[in-house]
Amino acid sequence: MSETKATRLERDFTDGGAEVATLTLDHPPLNLFDRSMLDALIADVAELSARPPRALLLRAEGKVVSGGVDVHVFDGLTPEQGAELWRTLFAQIIHPLEALPCPVVFAAHGLTLTAAFEIALACDILLAAPKAKFGLVEIVVGLTPSMGGPQRLAERAGSGRAREFVMTGDLYDAATMAEWGVVNAVHEDLDAAARALTHRLAEGPTQANAATKKIIGAWRSGGVAHADSVTPEVSGVLFDTEDLKGGVRSFLEQGPGKARYAGR
Repeated sequence: MSETKATRLERDFTDGGAEVATLTLDHPPLNLFDRSMLDALIADVAELSARPPRALLLRAEGKVVSGGVDVHVFDGLTPEQGAELWRTLFAQIIHPLEALPCPVVFAAHGLTLTAAFEIALACDILLAAPKAKFGLVEIVVGLTPSMGGPQRLAERAGSGRAREFVMTGDLYDAATMAEWGVVNAVHEDLDAAARALTHRLAEGPTQANAATKKIIGAWRSGGVAHADSVTPEVSGVLFDTEDLKGGVRSFLEQGPGKARYAGR
C-alpha cells in the first residue's frame, strides 16, 4: 500500500486467483490535484508499471471524484516551467498508465474535473454513476487542459464535441457522456459494477488484452494502416502463450466459455 496520504494503492485477488489492483484518490475534502496528489500518483503509477496487476481499477473516496487542480500548482510558473510540468505529467502518469499491459477501469461516482477527467480518458473503460458530472474547466484560469484531455476526448466523442466541451467549460452529466461514447456505461451501483468488471477482466487472457491495447495504440498513433502493419507480430506471439494454447484446447474439448486463464 502506498505510504502517501493522497492516494491508496491496494492489491487483491479474484476468486480465480488473478491479481487486481485498486488505486483510490483519497485526499479530502475535494481530492484536489495538489503537489502531494501528483507525487502520490506518480509513485503509484511507477509501482504499477514495475509490477503490473492483471487488471486495475481507479476510483475515489468522498463526495466528489475530484474538484480539479489546486491552482497554487500553476501560480508563478514561467512558460518553460509550465511546459516542463506537462511533460512530466505525460511521462510519469498519462503515458505509463496507458502503457500498462492490462485492462484499466475508471469509476466516476460524482463530480470529475480537469486532471481527474484527463486521467479517466487515459483509461481503457470509463464507468459512471448517474449523478456523475464531468468538466474540463481550465478556461476559468485562462488555461487549456494539458494532460491529454482534449485529444482523448476528441478520439471518443469527435473533435467538434471536444472543442465545445473545452471552450465552454460547462459540466456534462453521465448520460450525455454515455451518448457521446465517452462513458462506456452508467450504473446505479457503480462501485459494485466497477469491481465486478475489473475482476472479470483480470481473469481474462492478460497477454491478449495487452496485445489489444498495442494494436489500438498503433491505430491511435498512425491509423488503420499502421495498426494493420503491427498486428501480425503483436498477435502472432500469442500463439506461444499458455493462455492461447489452453484456450484452444478448452474450446475444442469442452466448447466455448470454459477456458481458465493464468495470464501467461
